Amino acid sequence: MKNRKIYCLNPISKIGLNKFRSGYTITDKIEEAHGILVRSADMLSMEFPDALRAVARAGAGVNNIPLDRCSEKGIVVFNTPGANANGVKELVIAGLLLASRDIRGGMEWVRENSSDENIAKSAEKAKKAFAGHEIQGKKLGVIGLGAIGVMVANTAIDLGMEVYGYDPYISVGSAWNLKRDVRHSENVDELYENCDFITIHVPAMPSTKGMINAEAIAKMKDGVKILNFARDTLVAEDDLAAALESGHVAEYITDFPTVKAVKMKNSVVLPHLGASTAESEDNCAMMAAAELQDYLDNGNILHSVNYPDCDAGVCRTESRIACLHGNLPGMISKFTSIMSEENINIANLTNKGRDKIAYTVIDIDSRITDEALDRIRAISGMYRVRIVK
Repeated sequence: MKNRKIYCLNPISKIGLNKFRSGYTITDKIEEAHGILVRSADMLSMEFPDALRAVARAGAGVNNIPLDRCSEKGIVVFNTPGANANGVKELVIAGLLLASRDIRGGMEWVRENSSDENIAKSAEKAKKAFAGHEIQGKKLGVIGLGAIGVMVANTAIDLGMEVYGYDPYISVGSAWNLKRDVRHSENVDELYENCDFITIHVPAMPSTKGMINAEAIAKMKDGVKILNFARDTLVAEDDLAAALESGHVAEYITDFPTVKAVKMKNSVVLPHLGASTAESEDNCAMMAAAELQDYLDNGNILHSVNYPDCDAGVCRTESRIACLHGNLPGMISKFTSIMSEENINIANLTNKGRDKIAYTVIDIDSRITDEALDRIRAISGMYRVRIVK
């Protein structure tokens, strides 16, 4: 088994690093790294070392990684979906309570009156100004039923809320995990029209940018409370600020501090605490380490954001060749022709494509020659060829 070197761009949980097998080394020299573990460090302008084969983001968002450039260099980028879901879910539930009860106002009053020797009696008189509502019996609309959205919906059911869920692309796994009491809405307008709370759990994409805008807000109930623990770009901030000012939106709870959000009326802005728990960091690190190791040792891809997932299992033959390339017609026939002409028997071939990118794993019964490797590397549209075993 080949030895591999891993470079950490950010501090990574030791529990995750301990998942690497014997022979893996955590290096302090990025130029010799076969794999990189990263959290929030900016890689957008980074020059990649020649040895680099993969990057694993210990978290979900990958906007700090240049995906297109990685794809063209045959560098597989992983993330860790669901590893921090429970931490985010718990903070969303805290956000629901912050939106329902004026906890923040009450705490500020206590701090401002800390010198009052009769603060207990004064509090009894003052507390009516911070009265709120219970969430039991209220309607919660969950937009996006991925790992976090499903957890939020299920927990809200346990808390006695009536939950509407909307996700036109819900996965089979999420559907199985979702409690049957969650009402599946066919369109998002049903959530807007009926729900007291709206919480967003969709990825940031061109199609979701500014989805909570004036048009969407106008369909919502008066006094609706909006929670955003997904991405700041999902909200059209000028539209939301106007709705908060008018009172049509009663509260905005978000985990994304922006210049505009912190100045909005009736907003509670947290400093991106969603996955900031020791448990989430451990879970993300363990998943990222496992993804890197399985790719470097076996050529398998799971949870990549720029290459298709591909499980070829453990190589039982003499050699395994991994080819990262453009998703172009005729690539498979070119591989097989070269192998045939070089008198190399193919024991197994796995090919996966996604959009413009493809990945092919070839198990062969003999050692591949340098001449055959050079011919494969010379195929038009080939990004990288590596010998896994």
